[in-house]
Amino acid sequence: MVLEETDNDSVFEPQVTDEYVETQYGDVHCVMMGTVKANRPVILTFPDVGLNHKSCFEALFNHEDMQEIVRHFPVCHVEAPGQQEGAKTLPAAYPYPSMEQLSEALPGVLKHFGLRSVIGLGVGAGAYILARFALNYPDLVDGLVLININPNAESLMDTVTNKITDWTCTLPDKILANLLGKEELQTNLDLVATYRHYITATMNEANVSQFLRSYSNRSALEVERPVPEGSINVRTLKCSTLLVVGDNSPAVEAVVDCNSKLNPT
Repeated sequence: MVLEETDNDSVFEPQVTDEYVETQYGDVHCVMMGTVKANRPVILTFPDVGLNHKSCFEALFNHEDMQEIVRHFPVCHVEAPGQQEGAKTLPAAYPYPSMEQLSEALPGVLKHFGLRSVIGLGVGAGAYILARFALNYPDLVDGLVLININPNAESLMDTVTNKITDWTCTLPDKILANLLGKEELQTNLDLVATYRHYITATMNEANVSQFLRSYSNRSALEVERPVPEGSINVRTLKCSTLLVVGDNSPAVEAVVDCNSKLNPT
C-alpha cells in the first residue's frame, strides 16, 4: 500500500509490491505494503507452517484498530520458499533450507528493499525464524512480536509422536494440531473448516511438508536470562519483545518457557 498524505490525511490508496527476492537459500516471496521512509520502521511478518501471509495476517491488518498503524508504517510480508499462495512444487533437487538458513536469508531481504531495521511479527515457525534473526543480527531488529513461539528443539517424545502422526494423520490434520488447541479442534468447527480450506486450497502440500520437516528439525535458540553481576555475553534478545499465546493454544508451555529465558528489563 502506498500512503498518500494530504492536508486532511484522509486519502489512503492501497498499492502492493509483490516480488521474489533471490537469496542464497532460494527465492523468497515478499509482499511490500506501503512506502519505505527513512524515519519510520517497517513491520516484517513471517507466517507459521501451513499458512501464507494472507491466511495468517490479512485479518489482523484489515482490522479497523490496525488501520492507523497500516496507514503510517509499511509492512513487508515474507514467506519461506514455496509457501506462497498457489506455489508450484519445488524441484526434487532443491535442498529445502533449515530454520537457521531461513533466518540467514532475511538480511538479503532487508538489503533488497533498502530497510535499515524492522519490527518483527511472527507466528509459530515464523516467530522462531524472526527470533533467531534478532539474536544473530540485533542491530537490524527494533522489536519483536512473537506469537506461539517455541524456542526449544523437539524432544524425543515429540519426535516419536510426529513419527506416529506421519503414519496416521494427513498433512492438514498435522498442521491443524499445530495451530489450534484440542478444545478448538473439537468445538470450533467453523474455524477448523476455514483453516483446512486455507491449507488444502491455497497451499502446495508437498512444499508445506518440507517446511514442516525443517521446523521439526530445528535446534534450540539457546537464549538465556541475564543475571545480576553475571556474564555480559549471554545469548539473549536485545530488543523489546512481546510474547503472545492463547489460553488454549498448544504452544502455551513453550511460550511460558521462552518468557522465563528472556531479559525481564
